Amino acid sequence: MSGSGTLFGIGLGPGDPELITLKALRLLRAAPVVAAFAKQGRTGQALGIAGPHLLPEQRILRLEYPFTTEVSIHDPRYARDMSDFYDQAAAAVARHLDAGEDVAVICEGDPFLYGSYMYLHDRLSHRFPARVVPGISGMSGCWTQADTPITHGDDVLTVIPGTLPEDAMVSHLSRTDAAVFMKVGRNLPRIRTALIRAGLLERAILVERGTMEGAHVARLADWPEDRTAPYFTIVLVPGRQGVR
Repeated sequence: MSGSGTLFGIGLGPGDPELITLKALRLLRAAPVVAAFAKQGRTGQALGIAGPHLLPEQRILRLEYPFTTEVSIHDPRYARDMSDFYDQAAAAVARHLDAGEDVAVICEGDPFLYGSYMYLHDRLSHRFPARVVPGISGMSGCWTQADTPITHGDDVLTVIPGTLPEDAMVSHLSRTDAAVFMKVGRNLPRIRTALIRAGLLERAILVERGTMEGAHVARLADWPEDRTAPYFTIVLVPGRQGVR
């Protein structure tokens, strides 16, 4: 590792540009190369958050996904093509690290909570020095946006990907006090049905673009069944009911 650059995984928080930590901001501005995941043709959420803080001399390394929601995660192409993509992204970052340049890989939320950075960490941290800066998670931003405590006392919180089969969601809901559904998007109808089966639809809260401009909070029971959910959407099921 002697003479190599350092890989930084920097969490930028849930979207509000004022929710970047002081440490993340310091290390972000110190890196000569800033790497950002993004959909082809889009700025990308992380780069949108970081943009106002970047310096003119910093270079941007765009890591463009081959697809985002266009291909189901259950399609055999998904695992194969995404693995190839992360291999290529790691190689692109490694070229800068081998040249002795530090690289800040930025991501919204926390890098180790469903963050794309972790796939680079898996591939590169054994070869180069690596430091990770935690960020305020998207789910934390959403329950704060909703002005809703998510857990009380000894409540158990379960994070459920919306990509799971409906029966699996119902099973997890039956064994927890509070829940957060990630990866909502096109999976919202299945999430809704799972909540109905678990008897929890009336407690569920949908948060769209939590802490970002245009944020919106609604009871899921009031959300039209034929209305899609935007990409940055989380569904919350708060825990303990009533005031202690």
